Amino acid sequence: MPEQRLEGQIAVVTGGGSGIGKASALAFAEHGAKVYLLDFSAEHANETKNQIEQKGGTAAVIESDISKPETLEQAFRQIAEQEDRVDVVFANAGINGTMAPIETMEIDEWDRTINTDLRGTFATVKYAIPHMKKQGGSIIITSSINGNRVFSGFGFSAYSSSKAGQVAFMKMAALELAQYKIRVNAICPGAIKTHINERTYPSDDLKEIVIPVEYPEGSQPLENGPGSPEQVAQVVLFLASGESSHVTGTEIYVDGAESLLRG
Repeated sequence: MPEQRLEGQIAVVTGGGSGIGKASALAFAEHGAKVYLLDFSAEHANETKNQIEQKGGTAAVIESDISKPETLEQAFRQIAEQEDRVDVVFANAGINGTMAPIETMEIDEWDRTINTDLRGTFATVKYAIPHMKKQGGSIIITSSINGNRVFSGFGFSAYSSSKAGQVAFMKMAALELAQYKIRVNAICPGAIKTHINERTYPSDDLKEIVIPVEYPEGSQPLENGPGSPEQVAQVVLFLASGESSHVTGTEIYVDGAESLLRG
């Protein structure tokens, strides 16, 4: 068994039914935390819950959609009815949204991405704070290399803006919440083997704005291919644990140097 770095702690993971959220939830539980899985798909979240319980951990599922802040407020209210604290919040859920030229992207397409990714992160943190102020804790936000180191994702103006906004919000929150011993950090993954591309919607006219860019062979120098959710989860686990007790207001790139090659 691994060292129980989160023994007795309460961890909340949005988007815990798949990808990085799932891998991190499994890591949290393996290291002693009770995990609340917030996901718009209760079916997928329950699959994660079953895996946690099969390994001797404890988890609960609350159906929640980060694009609907009222469901997040209700989720944290429900957690508060069962627990007297929240120690770790992983604000991970998000979408790629629509990929389209700025000129032809519809306002509601822009709003959908911004409201899901950026407003959803804000709402997750907002509703978590009252349950963390007494004892402190750790908040981790899933941002991206896009909008921070990389700006060549043609058609990703909404997504990249939301991801840049998440890092700015993280820094503001880190300073504001430091008085409560709540640490706030962000991870910026590159290409990771997840299902997020299933919620990406490229427009038919995207090819009109693409500038040809020739990269060396391979997408990530360290791995020569996409990273795994488990590799990202190890960084999330570090930021959740006391091993990062003096780390706050920081974005960490988890991309095998991909953004250095593409930036």
